[in-house]
Amino acid sequence: MILLADRDGERADAALARLAEGLSRSAAQKLLEAGLVTCNGRVLKKNDKLQAGDVLEAELPEVRETEILPEDIPLDIVYEDSDVIVLNKPKGLVVHPAAGHWSGTLVNGLMYHCRDSLSGINGELRPGIVHRIDKDTSGLLIVAKNDFAHQSLAAQLKDHTLARTYECIVVGGIKEDSGVIDAPIGRHPTDRKKMAVTEKNSRPAVTHWKVLERFSGYTRLECKLETGRTHQIRVHLAWRNHPILGDMVYGHKKPELGQDTQCLHARELTFLHPRTGQPVTVTCPLPDYFQAVLEKLRKMNG
Repeated sequence: MILLADRDGERADAALARLAEGLSRSAAQKLLEAGLVTCNGRVLKKNDKLQAGDVLEAELPEVRETEILPEDIPLDIVYEDSDVIVLNKPKGLVVHPAAGHWSGTLVNGLMYHCRDSLSGINGELRPGIVHRIDKDTSGLLIVAKNDFAHQSLAAQLKDHTLARTYECIVVGGIKEDSGVIDAPIGRHPTDRKKMAVTEKNSRPAVTHWKVLERFSGYTRLECKLETGRTHQIRVHLAWRNHPILGDMVYGHKKPELGQDTQCLHARELTFLHPRTGQPVTVTCPLPDYFQAVLEKLRKMNG
């Protein structure tokens, strides 16, 4: 694909997404990161600035047709009506199909359970998905059954009226009883699969935390999200030198207390119902794996 830049000073990723029909900004960034776009014959980076008349040549990968099929996957439904469904996602379950996980995801199970009643705003791969939680994070996730509900919930995410409360166990003792971490998060400068606290190409991120229980060498925390950046709690706590127990991406590289994935659970969700405007609060108990770690810590502490 050959394109002609027509604006001075426009970023490469923005220009590519604008000029190439059907190409999203994120897809444009991935092409640039993979070195598949040149400008006047040289490889282009996403934040390079263009001049009108620059010749862009993009090598588009072959489009893969992927059909997402309904699957009879057990779902732990905590709340459901004609507009929304709230689920308690188990640790280890991927939320939506992507490379390496085209089946067996939460979306496959939702398509079986809801049939045609899921919003289409996020496209065919993420029907109904308003927000995500990591594969190895357990807990509450809200899904929109129609576009009206999706638009309302997305607006609540943006203005922070959709409140999310998590529990986690972190490495190390924390003296303070509560606090706020206000530090911007963006892509890690050298590892594109990770996020980091950084001023470069980042977005504001705020996490409120308080201590629930103290152990020797570990602390149980409650965290409330003011913003919803990718891996926010994990990144913020690791940045404060208190990585989440078992988080081998942002924390210690060897399992502790038998945990090789993060001990993080989305415990409570509060939102304004899209149809009535009334507040709805949904909670779910700590899962077995989390309870087992707490019992182990309590025994270690006498």
